[in-house]
Amino acid sequence: MLYFDRVVRRASRSSLPSGVLPRQVLILAFISILSHPILDTLNTYGVRWLMPFSGRWFYGDTLFIVDPWVWLVLGVGVGLSRPRRGLREHVAAGGRPARVALGVAASYVLAMAASGLAARRIAARELVALTGAPVEALMVAPMAVTPLVRRVVASQAGSYRVAMYHWLRRPHLDGASLRSYPRGRPETPAVAAAAATPLGRRFLTWARFPVFSVESVGPAMLVHIVDLRYAERPGMGFGAVTISLAHPPASAPSSGTPPASASAGPAAPSP
Repeated sequence: MLYFDRVVRRASRSSLPSGVLPRQVLILAFISILSHPILDTLNTYGVRWLMPFSGRWFYGDTLFIVDPWVWLVLGVGVGLSRPRRGLREHVAAGGRPARVALGVAASYVLAMAASGLAARRIAARELVALTGAPVEALMVAPMAVTPLVRRVVASQAGSYRVAMYHWLRRPHLDGASLRSYPRGRPETPAVAAAAATPLGRRFLTWARFPVFSVESVGPAMLVHIVDLRYAERPGMGFGAVTISLAHPPASAPSSGTPPASASAGPAAPSP
């Protein structure tokens, strides 16, 4: 940014002093580089902080990937902090709206983190009460607009279960929205062959709650992999991939994973 400022000013041969303050720009760049991965850790996408030593993902499940409320608050802070006089005088004045916006955004993030931890405990307890199976892994993810509704994905007894969580209802877990998804069998020849492809390896390295299904289409075998964080069926775009095997293994199954079923009790084990 500093170099760009110098180049533009030399090209335009401006005789006025530059409005760019190098120290302020460098501080802003440092904060941006440091805060970006921290904020990314707060969503359901995750960050691999230990790379290249470990591929482990870290998830905060606190904010939606593009949280509109954070953007709105910070955007208003930036808009109200735009200088109406010289930049140096404005910086000296402190930029109070920007500081207030940062404080409000930080308070919102802390409130979402606290509510997320509480929702995990409640959702796990209510899932066990509904299904009778222990919870092995759990995600209680924020939704795009409303902070009072969350999406629950849980691993239980060989299946995944997906439901909606509402803070303003009792019980909080919506039993009518509960769906069960058999995981499929990743050890079958067709799925194993798809997982060994570059696309399959990349997707499964990233996927958190993968569901597998196999579909026979003429001479080819289609292997569908869906990550229940973002999709619930093949072909939904983000969160789902389909890998075509031109020469599928001879022993590969020809039927796919059963579709999701409404379930308020224990689901049948995966085939």
